[in-house]
Order: sequence, then structure tokens, then C-alpha cells
Amino acid sequence: MEEASDFRHWDELIPDALGLIIKKLTLQEILTVIPMVCKSWSKAVQGPYCWQEIDVYEWSTQCQAHQLDRMLQLLITRSCGSLRKLHVSCVNNDQMFSFIAEHANSLQTLILRRSEISDSIVTQVARKLSTISFLDLSYCRQIGTQALEAIGKNCKSLVALSWNMHPIDIEDRPSHIEEAHAIANTMPKLKQLELAYLHMNTASVIEILSRCPDLETLDLRGCWNVKLDKKFLEEKHPKVRVLGPHVVMGYLERGYLDDCSDFSDDYWMDYSDDDFFDNYSYSNGGDGEDDNEEESFDEVWNGDELLQLRFYGGTAEDLQAFGWPPSP
Repeated sequence: MEEASDFRHWDELIPDALGLIIKKLTLQEILTVIPMVCKSWSKAVQGPYCWQEIDVYEWSTQCQAHQLDRMLQLLITRSCGSLRKLHVSCVNNDQMFSFIAEHANSLQTLILRRSEISDSIVTQVARKLSTISFLDLSYCRQIGTQALEAIGKNCKSLVALSWNMHPIDIEDRPSHIEEAHAIANTMPKLKQLELAYLHMNTASVIEILSRCPDLETLDLRGCWNVKLDKKFLEEKHPKVRVLGPHVVMGYLERGYLDDCSDFSDDYWMDYSDDDFFDNYSYSNGGDGEDDNEEESFDEVWNGDELLQLRFYGGTAEDLQAFGWPPSP
């Protein structure tokens, strides 16, 4: 009996400590298994302690739109204003983006790829996103100059922006020069910027380089109209590492832009400035064409981009609404 008294009672942990442990589990386990263990664990899952960081990216690429709306409403509401990071894809209406903004008092990282949100809604709610420092709006086709200006004017802590595009999605957009101008004029604190596969020119990129003095990394892969001179970069912007406009196969694999948008050290360590400029010429008179450009394009963008993963998530009372079986 004396030895038994030395055992730790997990159900007696304070909720925030228990939440730190529980959130290491998968979404399936948190929403279907943990609530069934005991009352204290169920209470922890229903509180904000597990939902300061919400990552439903994989599930959101496969679920129905109404299921995603319900899931986001459920989890964001549970965060009780303490949400710091949200990673989701395929948000398909302005109402849900507005709901996210309403609960963004503590939000620092927002990854919202492949979402159909409009310029107008971003302009309306941008002031509520003032705490964001990292923003990823890649493949959000309806985002344009107005939204980027609103973000720059209201998100004063923004240091990293990712706004990559799929080449097919920009066929009807002749130019992104105005968007580049908006970034240059309203986001002076940027350190990392991804603008892959946009229709920009050299002048617009130089404007960004000139007006964002803290910039450390600039991704221009697929921006074929941009011609940057090596000597110019070394003399005027020696701290900036520029990737592109050519796509170096072996680094840009299927889903690479998605997986590396957190600007981790591993993302940049494989790129040597010397190797990069040895392989590609950016002289004012050179075209810098890559002989394997067409082949690279096909290899990068053909095939199934979605990971074939499936897991269940939900609460005991809402499983049927999301189309999932209960926990065994």
C-alpha cells in the first residue's frame, strides 16, 4: 500500500499540464479516445488546453466543406481565445474566415492554403489579425492587391509571408506587379517571403528588396520574367538569399512548397549561393533558361498531390455529423 501511494495519478494533473501531454497525440485519439478515459481527461479535451495549436491540414483536404466548417467551429471555440497556431486547407467560404478572425486575439501563425476566401473579407477583418507573425495564403486564388495591402497595414508583426501559386491557377492573371508593390509598401519587417510561380518582373522584385530591409530569404521559383544579376545582389543585398526563378529539380519535389513553408533551417541549408549562381546566369543580357524546364514542370505538378492518409476525428457526440465511426 505504501508503494502504491507513490504512483502518479494522471487524472489529478492540473488541466494545462494534462493538455500539454494530450496534444502530443493524434487528432483521432484526442477526439475519440481521450474523452472516454475519465472525467478529468474529457474535461481537459473540452477546454482550451489542447487547442492552442490546431492542425487539421491533412483531414481538411479530404473532408466535405460543411464538415470542415463544423470541425473548425468546434475546435476554435474550445480554444477560448488562446489559439496561437492554425493549420488548415480548403476553407471555402468567407464566413468561416471571418469566424477565424473573430477568435484570433492570440493567433500568431495562420496557414490557410488552397482556400476560396475573397479580397473583400480579408480587407474587412484584417484588423483582427494584428498579432499574426507568420501567414501562408498559398494557392488562395482570390487573394489580390486589396487583401495584401490590408494585411500589411494591420499585421505589423508580420515577418514571414507565403503566397505561392499553382501555375494552372494563374493562367488568367497576366500580372502580379500590383501585388508585389503592395507587399513592398506595407510589409517592411518581412524576413522570409515566398512568391513562387507569380507573374512578376525584375523591377517589382527590386522594389521588394529595397523596401524590406530585414529580408533574409526570397523564393522566386517559377517567376520566369525576373532576371537578377549576381553582382547586384552581392553588392546591394548581401544578406538576402534568393531562390529562383529557375526550379532546381531534386529540391522542389511534389508538395515541396507546402512542406517547407515554415522556413525551417533544413529548408534553406541545401541551397548554396555559389552553387546556385554557378548553375544559372542572371546577367542582364542572359536569359538563364533551363534546358530541363518543361520536364521539371511536369514532374513537379503532375500526379496526386494529396497524401493518402485517413484518420478519424470528432467528439463522441458529433461523430455521426462528421461521418466517422465511434472509437472502438
